[in-house]
Amino acid sequence: MRRRITLPVLSAGAILGTLLVATPAQAHGYISSPPSRQAMCFQGRVANCGQIQYEPQSVEGPKGQRNCHAGLSRFAILNDNSVNWPVTPVGNSVTFNWTLTARHSTTTWEYFIGGSRIAVFDDGGRQPNATVSHTVNLGGRTGRQTVLAIWNIADTPMAFYSCVDVQIGGGNPPPPNPTTPPPNPTTPPPAPTTPPPAPGGTWSAGTAYAVGATVTYGGASYRCRQAHTALTGWEPPNVPALWQRL
Repeated sequence: MRRRITLPVLSAGAILGTLLVATPAQAHGYISSPPSRQAMCFQGRVANCGQIQYEPQSVEGPKGQRNCHAGLSRFAILNDNSVNWPVTPVGNSVTFNWTLTARHSTTTWEYFIGGSRIAVFDDGGRQPNATVSHTVNLGGRTGRQTVLAIWNIADTPMAFYSCVDVQIGGGNPPPPNPTTPPPNPTTPPPAPTTPPPAPGGTWSAGTAYAVGATVTYGGASYRCRQAHTALTGWEPPNVPALWQRL
């Protein structure tokens, strides 16, 4: 009886031990903001990324490489510059934030642009926190650039690789805010000395209104306080500097 009970227990232990040995090391870390290429895939901002969309932290390869995919064929898309990788507008100084799912002892963190190392941070073999941030000066570069970041592990010959696409200089300026009234909108012009023009009908974008013109909008009547050409977003209730409700 004892032998019958013992053998299944030993078999289960052997199976468990085999599974533990066969299971690969669980991975490890990537730049989450500004979003790296693997973060873009993980967030669904780039389609058809393959396996990397499920494990953005796994881009691990031998130290000394200068590519985005650590030389791993299953992550080759990360090194494909023909992909329309979204860029993040930044200034000349950027803070890169790493998310680590395994906190390996670290020698250095390196940052490269176009083969030139622009920054290095030495951890001296210490174990990092679960999140790590580095502020990097981009050296006066402008335009679209790809920053290659490398996390060098202290007790193995391996490193983790992460590429971030940035637009240095902040990208295109934002469009003007259509709800912003003309200069000095809080100072109404002097009251007209002549009777105001006849009602101008219903307010309409694209119409030029003179001081004193009256319109209706939303069931209410308004008098023009400052000459202007109406734009969408400048409806009378939205810009009291231009229209006085009657």
